[in-house]
Amino acid sequence: MAIADYRVSERGQMALPAEARRRWNIADGGTVEVADLGDALVIVPAGRGGLRSIVSSAIVEAGGYEALAAKVSQEEPELA
Repeated sequence: MAIADYRVSERGQMALPAEARRRWNIADGGTVEVADLGDALVIVPAGRGGLRSIVSSAIVEAGGYEALAAKVSQEEPELA
């Protein structure tokens, strides 16, 4: 996983590096989805099932919502 710092302009704009645009096939003027997680932002290319699909798949992989919630409450009681 690559992590990098990017500057946000006074107008709130940020440039997505060409390498990332090529890898994720985001053409000029393409769209992305942004999820505000409170202390982090997740940016994913739009049009590939989107964030709902990614989150839904992760929940299924974890054994369903109840199993995931139980695991989180055991590991992070303050989140329960």
